[in-house]
Amino acid sequence: MSPRQRILARFLADRPALAALAVLAALTMAALTAPWLAQDPEALDLTAMLTAPSWEHPLGTDELGRDVAARLLHGGRVSLAVAGATAALAALLGTLIGLLSGTFGGRVDAGLMRLTDGVMALPLLPLLIVLAAIDPAKLGLSAETVNSEGFAIGRIVFIVALVGWTQVARLVRAETLSVQARDHVRAARAIGAGPVRIMLRHILPDVASPVIVATTLSVGHVILIESALSFLGLGVRPPLASWGNMLTGAVGTVASAPTLALWPGLIILVTVLAVNRVGDGLQRALDQRSRD
Repeated sequence: MSPRQRILARFLADRPALAALAVLAALTMAALTAPWLAQDPEALDLTAMLTAPSWEHPLGTDELGRDVAARLLHGGRVSLAVAGATAALAALLGTLIGLLSGTFGGRVDAGLMRLTDGVMALPLLPLLIVLAAIDPAKLGLSAETVNSEGFAIGRIVFIVALVGWTQVARLVRAETLSVQARDHVRAARAIGAGPVRIMLRHILPDVASPVIVATTLSVGHVILIESALSFLGLGVRPPLASWGNMLTGAVGTVASAPTLALWPGLIILVTVLAVNRVGDGLQRALDQRSRD
């Protein structure tokens, strides 16, 4: 059995992690098929405001008569897309900086690590609030572009990834310094391989596993950040639905209709717990490989 097959077998033997993966797969499929499964999330029905769950509206309606289930499904498309894209972009930036720092050392290492330390020293939430509060219209962008769904998602992805790469960079640098001491890297250096070739062909494959685990675990963190920004009115803005701005909209009716806050809060909780459980399962499977 190959090392990859052993890792897969160990992960599949972890039943809680496998169950969490199934939950994530179900949420993702429901979000992807939302346009066919659910009705229009922005369809208003002022004659059916704050109605109880029914056959037509399985989770009831909100203060504007919009179907809550439809908004949850469509909001999942936004929240999961933001989380996945942000985690991937932050992992890419962190991996690049960590590889350069660990491979070249010297002034490159010192400069990149001081940059990393500087970003890590900044207060995260206040910094994100300041960045999110910048008006894109003042940058010369048209109102149509600013109000588009793609721009709204891309803006949040860029803002969060801009400050979310530091832990991956630290992890990759440490792994790179460890891998450089191994025999196959020394052999490649001895036969004249350049630093870029060593970095891409001999070091990157060995640091990929911890990066995958770190990226997986960061997805839940990104979902919480997006929800916090949307709750403060600085994330994904209406009429585009996300789990975070659904919580924002439920603030005014939390006394009369608490389920409007319950459903998005519950689905955020389940998603974050499932993502973290999958990450823990991957970490255990990979750690066991290193002990074999």
